[in-house]
Amino acid sequence: MTFVGGRQAEVVPDKELLSRHAAGDPHAFAEIVHRHRDRMWAVALRTLGDPEEAADALQDAFLSAFRAAGRFRGDAAVTTWLHRIVVNACLDRLRRKTLRPAVSMGDDAALDSLAPKSIDPTSAHELSLDVTAALQQLPFEQRAALILVDMMGYSVDDAAKVLEVPAGTIKSRCARGRARLAPLLLHLRNRRLATNVESAEEGGGNPT
Repeated sequence: MTFVGGRQAEVVPDKELLSRHAAGDPHAFAEIVHRHRDRMWAVALRTLGDPEEAADALQDAFLSAFRAAGRFRGDAAVTTWLHRIVVNACLDRLRRKTLRPAVSMGDDAALDSLAPKSIDPTSAHELSLDVTAALQQLPFEQRAALILVDMMGYSVDDAAKVLEVPAGTIKSRCARGRARLAPLLLHLRNRRLATNVESAEEGGGNPT
């Protein structure tokens, strides 16, 4: 609820705002953007890892949503519909420009679940770098599923709605992606440690 002139005013539901926009209300879509812009920005930034690319993808996504509002069927929440459009806009950029999703430094707890148990990272920063490098080597479909489920906290069902595939496909892609990440992370971790040792030896110091 919001308050106008000291009185409680009804908050118009998202679906009603979308209907009003499709019917020609010039202000309805601006309210949708205001409500969901921050969350959609986080989605774009986590998927692309580049603020400029994320901003462009978000602009593309909101423009697509603006134009597609009349085709919204109402069988999902508006937020789910927007997430799907934003993620697809980001994935289109990944396809076109071969960008790779980077890992937000705020996602370290989720990323721990991706790392093999034999790895004891010395810092969250190094773990993030390792996961980012490993993600670059995953097939596109597995990468997208892992971003949604393991990094952004989507349920399997919600990720399936966003990517428009069956839930079983999301589970399979995540399982295969995690299985491929484990040895990649171990390899990258070992290579990073070896590089640190070599640098320390060349500098006459002790490895950290």
